[in-house]
Amino acid sequence: MKNVKTKAFVIFAATLFAALLGTTLASCYTPSPLYGAWSDNAGNKISFADDGTFSATIVDTNGDIQNYSGDYSVVENIISFSKDDGSINSEWDVRGGILYLTWFDAYGEAISLTLYHTA
Repeated sequence: MKNVKTKAFVIFAATLFAALLGTTLASCYTPSPLYGAWSDNAGNKISFADDGTFSATIVDTNGDIQNYSGDYSVVENIISFSKDDGSINSEWDVRGGILYLTWFDAYGEAISLTLYHTA
């Protein structure tokens, strides 16, 4: 009988430890690969802050420089930019130090961006 109680206690303690460890590990902060500044040689720049805000300088399809700022959120490989004149949803991908995403200018035209991590 004592052996059965000991085994039951060990199983309970191991289960409790595993649950607490899993909760602790799940709550650990994981930094986003997007944080920091990204730019290209054409004058496009996007900076992502860890508080969920961004600032961007984008050359639109007419060649004019437009400044944007607001909030962003990421769900898997979709990034959503919320700015004063609306929002943009785009797929994104980081390969090495290169960020690939599509920006839509004020005319609704798609701009494919290939940005390099600069800071």
